[in-house]
Amino acid sequence: MQYKMLVLDLDDTLLRDDYSISERNKQCLMKAQEQGVFVVLASGRPTQAMMQYAEELELAKYSSYIISYNGAIITDIKSGQSIFEQTLNKQEIHDLYDYSKSNDLHILTYKNNEILTETESEYIDIEKNLTGMPINKVPSFKAEVQEPAVKCILLEDPIKLKNIEPLLKADKTDLSVAISKPFFLEVMPKGIDKAASIQRLGERLNIKQEEIIAVGNAGNDLTMVEYAGLGVWVDNVTPELRDKGDAIVSSNNDDGVAEVVEQYILN
Repeated sequence: MQYKMLVLDLDDTLLRDDYSISERNKQCLMKAQEQGVFVVLASGRPTQAMMQYAEELELAKYSSYIISYNGAIITDIKSGQSIFEQTLNKQEIHDLYDYSKSNDLHILTYKNNEILTETESEYIDIEKNLTGMPINKVPSFKAEVQEPAVKCILLEDPIKLKNIEPLLKADKTDLSVAISKPFFLEVMPKGIDKAASIQRLGERLNIKQEEIIAVGNAGNDLTMVEYAGLGVWVDNVTPELRDKGDAIVSSNNDDGVAEVVEQYILN
């Protein structure tokens, strides 16, 4: 199979634990692009928190794309324009806030390139460090959210979130729900996930499903790993997902992405 698109999750997949791209990974991805393969970054991160990696990999030079907010936005890197965007409406966000309060969870969303929240938490601080976005702690979350937003994250101890996830899915069947990091339960509009946006992008680029490789490590990557012609996990994958892909490569800290490129694209 000649693969034409390589879709990569960022945190804990392409990025090492220090949030850097290894030199081996970078060189392999540059070679893949030189051969005409689209390298697409697909992350739960906000768009602006992905741009430094798009620039490092020169995605604009190769007319590529990024998928942000777990699939809610697709951005054409060369033009800087969004080619797809879907948001939660105000009522959906307010309902999620009520749900978070009744279950003793933290909640955040994004507004004016800031992380909007009503509470303080070590997990919210992690999102700040991941994205580089400032925190805007407000007296009233609902009062501040009067417009649609791309997604919300519910945050708490991983054990608690793992128990909450199936309950939230059952209660909010009109939304898409997935765990990204163990302490992040991400909520997007119904039908929004990484696979759906990869399909949209593939259709735009005339790339077939079987010509796509997707690499991830966590629950919010499951749909794209199952959708792709070749679905790959890095070795640090969430344990219960290990048998739900086609292959497993080395961890995010051991150049797993480079292994994928070397084995399936450059060989």
